[in-house]
Amino acid sequence: MRTKKTSSNIEEILCAGFGGQGIMFMGKLFAEAALLAKKHVTWMPSYGAEVRGGTAYSMVKISKEEIASPVVDSPNILIVMNKPSLLKYEGKLKEGGVLILNKSMIDEGCKRRDVKVLNIPMTILASKLGNTKCANMVAAGAFVKRSKMITLRNVIAALKEILKGKDELFLLNKSALEKGYRI
Repeated sequence: MRTKKTSSNIEEILCAGFGGQGIMFMGKLFAEAALLAKKHVTWMPSYGAEVRGGTAYSMVKISKEEIASPVVDSPNILIVMNKPSLLKYEGKLKEGGVLILNKSMIDEGCKRRDVKVLNIPMTILASKLGNTKCANMVAAGAFVKRSKMITLRNVIAALKEILKGKDELFLLNKSALEKGYRI
């Protein structure tokens, strides 16, 4: 079931992929960046059997106003890192929403014509940066470019705080974030 576009006062984001692809980290990063941007935010990760191999997801809401529920039933932004996640969540994306796909792991695109699709070879781009595990940051950068709530500056500041004391890891993830932002 598809729903209409969301208000510009709220962004509802669903990030999905295999456990181990940094789905929880991506959601946490968006939440931390939203707090730095002085927005209201909720973050709800899904752990459990999904960790390391199954489909994992995290939900983030960013708003200029208070948020009543952390549940994201119909996101206006959907980030999918693999094909099972596309198949599971594509129909939930709001009409007019943005679908950010990891083209490296999804051989066929979105069948919907009422959403904007960004096919990005995230895993390949991350590999060129030196580590396929930062594909989630390529996705995060692509999202931030389209976000009306958080900026690249907010996200980099949040990334620096989350990875405090891990300078090499911070620099790699920052490079991947900036790469996704430029795409």
